[in-house]
Amino acid sequence: MSQASNKSNVPDAPDVPSANNNWQKPNRPTASGGVSADRSASVPSDRSVAASFRSSNSEPTTTTADFASKTMELRSNKPLLFEASWEVCSQTGGIYTVLRSKAPAAMARWGDNYCLLGPYHESAARVEFEPTPFDGVIGQAVDVLRQQGYEIHTGRWLITGRPRVILINPRSAYSKLGEWKYFLWKDHGISIPEGDWQVDEHLLFGNLVALLLAEIRARMGQQPMLAHFHEWQAAIAIPLLRRLGVRLPLVFTTHATLVGRSLSAANVNLYDWLPGFNGEAVARDHGFYARYQLERAATHGADIFTTVSGITALEAEQFLGRKPDVLTPNGLNVERFSAPYQFQNLHRENKELIHEFVMGHFFPSYTFDLDRTLYLFTAGRYEYRNKGFDVVIEALYQLNQRLKADPQGMTVVCFIIAPAPYRSLNVLTLNRQAMFHELRQTCETIKEDMGHRLFRAVASGRTPKMEDLLDEFAMVRLKRMGYAWRQGPPPTIVTHDLYEDGSDRVLNHLRHRNLLNWPDDPVKVVFHPQFITSTSPVLGLEYDQFVRGCNLGIFPSYYEPWGYTPMECVIRGIPAITSDLSGFGAYVMSHFPDHDDNGIFVNTRRGATFHASTSQVTSWLYALTRMSVRERIQLRNRVESHAEHFDWTNMSQYYRTAHRRALQNFYPELDMIAQREEESSAEIQPVHRSGRRGRQIARHDS
Repeated sequence: MSQASNKSNVPDAPDVPSANNNWQKPNRPTASGGVSADRSASVPSDRSVAASFRSSNSEPTTTTADFASKTMELRSNKPLLFEASWEVCSQTGGIYTVLRSKAPAAMARWGDNYCLLGPYHESAARVEFEPTPFDGVIGQAVDVLRQQGYEIHTGRWLITGRPRVILINPRSAYSKLGEWKYFLWKDHGISIPEGDWQVDEHLLFGNLVALLLAEIRARMGQQPMLAHFHEWQAAIAIPLLRRLGVRLPLVFTTHATLVGRSLSAANVNLYDWLPGFNGEAVARDHGFYARYQLERAATHGADIFTTVSGITALEAEQFLGRKPDVLTPNGLNVERFSAPYQFQNLHRENKELIHEFVMGHFFPSYTFDLDRTLYLFTAGRYEYRNKGFDVVIEALYQLNQRLKADPQGMTVVCFIIAPAPYRSLNVLTLNRQAMFHELRQTCETIKEDMGHRLFRAVASGRTPKMEDLLDEFAMVRLKRMGYAWRQGPPPTIVTHDLYEDGSDRVLNHLRHRNLLNWPDDPVKVVFHPQFITSTSPVLGLEYDQFVRGCNLGIFPSYYEPWGYTPMECVIRGIPAITSDLSGFGAYVMSHFPDHDDNGIFVNTRRGATFHASTSQVTSWLYALTRMSVRERIQLRNRVESHAEHFDWTNMSQYYRTAHRRALQNFYPELDMIAQREEESSAEIQPVHRSGRRGRQIARHDS
C-alpha cells in the first residue's frame, strides 16, 4: 500500500501560511551550512560505530509476497516514540509546560511505548524524578552507554501520567568534547566557539542522545521507532544521526526561531520588515551563528519539520529556509467540572483572596467599594514591548480618563506580573500587609468573644445591647488598631524595591501617565516584579487561584510564538485579550470567527499603529466596566465553553499527524495500522462556538 494511496486517510494538518512570493528565499544549506540537500539520504561515515549501525539497520525492500506477513508483525509491534528536550524534568522555559501538560494524553495513546529524553540536573531530579530500572532493548542500550562511562538515569517523571524518562548527564562526556567538536566541524561545517559553555553542554547532550537512539535502533529489529525533538538544544542529535546513517524517522519542532527572538528583543519591527531579513547575517551580527547553524541543520535534517503557529512558520521559512510540514499548536490539561456553576464559584472564592491583598494595600490610605471593583492582569517575561506592556499601560491611562469623565462608581485594579531584579520587598507594602493580618486576627478574637457574650445574653432571656457584646477593653483595642491602620501616603505602584527603579520602563511609563494610585483615580495599578507564589508575604496565592479570581487577562503581545497566558485564562473561564501577532491569537482567529463576542479578544497589532491597537484594548476594558454582574457571568460561561477545545485530548491530533507522516516515510505499510488505531480511538468532537448555552448560570459574582 503506497503512501500516496493513503494520503486521503491522513487527517489534515493546520494550514501553514506561505511567505510572500516576492520574498528572497534563503539558499538551502549545503555541507558548509550544516546539512546536505537531501534530508532522507543517509551519509556514510568513516567512524567504526557508523559502520556497525549501517550493518544492523539495513532492511530488505518489502515485496508483495512478504507484505502481509510483515504487516502482521508490525501490528504486534507498536512503534516506540522518544521525545527529547532540554526541559524534560527541568523547568527553564515554556517547553516544560508543553511536555508536562501533554504527558497524560501521550501516555493514554502510547503507554510505556512513550519515553522522554532529557538532561540530568540533580537539583531538579530530586523533586521531579523517580529512579526505576528499564529492561528490554532500551535497558540494554542504556547499559552499553553506562559501560562506556556515561551517566544515564532511567525512571518516571513525577507528573500526571508518570511517563518513562531517561535523563542523561552531559558532563559525564566532557572528555569527549574536543573530539565531538572536531567531528561537528569536519562532518557538518559547524564550528563551536571556545568558551560558550552552554553550547558545549548542549553538544554533549545531543551526541549522547544520538548514541543512545542508535543503540536502541540497532536492537529493535522490525519494530518501528520514532524520535521527536523540541528546539535546537536537543535537536543537535538530528544531523549526528543522519551522519551515522541510522534509519530512524525524525521530527523537529521549533517553538520560536533564534533569529526571531533576537530581532524582537532588539525592538525591531520584525513582521513589517520580515522579507528583508537574512537569518544568517542576523545570526553573525548578533553573535549566535553557531547556534543558528545547529538550528538550521536540525530543520533540514528532520523528516518532518513542525512549529507551533502560523506566525512562527513565516519566520522559519524566511530565516531557516524550510516551510514547516505541520503546525503543532500547544494545549493544556483542562479541569472538567461535574456542574457548570462550579468554576463560577471558584472565581468568587479566589476573588475574595485578591480582595484581602487589595484591602491591605489600598485601604490604609483610602477605600472603595470592593463589590464594584474589577481585577485585570497581565503577566509574562519582562519584555516591555514584546509582551505588550506598553499597550497595556497606555490603555489603562485612556481608561482612567474615560472613567473620570463618565464616573459610575467602578474601580479597576490592574496587576502587572513580570519578574524584574529587586533588592527586597517594599517596606511600606510589607508593613501594610502585616498590619492587615494583625487587624484580621484582632477582629477574629473579638468576634469569638462577642459570640460567647451573645449566647449568654440570649440564654439568660435578655435582648443584648452593644455594651453587652463589646466591652470597653475591646472597644479601645479596635480604636487603637484603627488609628494605626489609617496611614497618609498613597499606596505604592510597585511591591518591591527595584535595582533600576529610575530607569525601569514599566515604572517610568506609569509615572509619565501619572498612574500613581491617587484617591480620585478609578484605575489603580500594582506592579509585582516576581512570579506569583503561595509563599509570598505580599500576594500569597497560587497562580491558578490568582487567574481564577481576576476578571480579565490582557496580553496584546507584539512577539509571541504561541502564548500560554491567554489560553490559561480561557480554560479557567476568564476572558482574555491576545493579539494577532501571537500564535494563540492567530489560532483563535482561524477557528473561532466570533471570538470577540465570546470573550476571547484578539487585538489587531499587525499593520496597525500603536494608537489604534491601544484604543481597541481601551474600548474592551471600558465595555467590561459597563457590564452588569449577570452579563459578566454570561461572558465567563461563553469563554469557558471553549476550554475543552484546548485540551490535549483534542490538540494532540496535530502531533499525531506529524508522527504518522514521519513513520510513513520509513514504514509505508504501517499506515493501515495507524489508521485502524485512529478509527478505534474516541472521535474528537468539534467545539461549537455557541458553546453550552443551556447550562445553569451561577447566581453570584462580582
